[in-house]
Amino acid sequence: MSDIMAGGVAGVSVDLILFPLDTIKTRLQSPQGFNKAGGFRGIYAGVPSAAVGSFPNAAAFFITYEYVKWFLHTDSSSYLTPMKHMLAASAGEVVACLIRVPSEVVKQRAQVSASTRTFQIFSNILYEEGIQGLYRGYKSTVLREIPFSLVQFPLWESLKALWSWRQDHVVDSWQSAVCGAFAGGFAAAVTTPLDVAKTRIMLAKAGSSTANGNVLSALHGVWQSQGLAGDHVPGIFLQEQSSGLPLERVGSCLDFRRLSWQCRLLILMPSWITYLMVVFVYLWQF
Repeated sequence: MSDIMAGGVAGVSVDLILFPLDTIKTRLQSPQGFNKAGGFRGIYAGVPSAAVGSFPNAAAFFITYEYVKWFLHTDSSSYLTPMKHMLAASAGEVVACLIRVPSEVVKQRAQVSASTRTFQIFSNILYEEGIQGLYRGYKSTVLREIPFSLVQFPLWESLKALWSWRQDHVVDSWQSAVCGAFAGGFAAAVTTPLDVAKTRIMLAKAGSSTANGNVLSALHGVWQSQGLAGDHVPGIFLQEQSSGLPLERVGSCLDFRRLSWQCRLLILMPSWITYLMVVFVYLWQF
């Protein structure tokens, strides 16, 4: 019960507080480009979907994560500990995506169609595509979330263990958040292309080649239209924002470059503040 409540509250907090950044990320990822997808207008479009799905999604992840860690219990000094965290995180993502994907599909379509109500988008998906439409992109989401968790959670646990060892007591909540932000930022840098593919698949028109869920096909389309850089720069920083409480997550480099320097500073400043805080805290320990 404590895992359900803690995970659910953390998930709701992260998703709602950082929702504007998630909207910006989705619009940067969208095929039509940032400005046509809504720009900075209606940055809370789709928030009802996130609010409804956030608590059960996060609760399902963390209760599975903690249960699998308990089931695979090993000595804390064992070299198998990182493997235990990887398996627990992977299992948690597979279960959580059963709840996350329908919420994510509705949320992302609302984010790029700010003038359309969330419930109307939900109804249109059911009418045009049925239940399968709500689970479009499930495989690509799992394919993205598992590598993300394989990097993030073992790194998060290792950083906490190292910090606890250096100060000779268990890390505080804010220290755990700093470790989570650093681990999430690194994981985002590795998995950004998969996140782009996931978004393109969820936003694709029904019946299109991208809508069939082929990740390689979606990545090939991004490669042809925007090149390798189109998969990376803004998404790495925007994904990192949601990782202070280690949960959830790129954009078109072309659209990002068209933004004014004030907009770039607004988007990237929280990331650099987080990294500077990590460096400061690490040096302070010496």
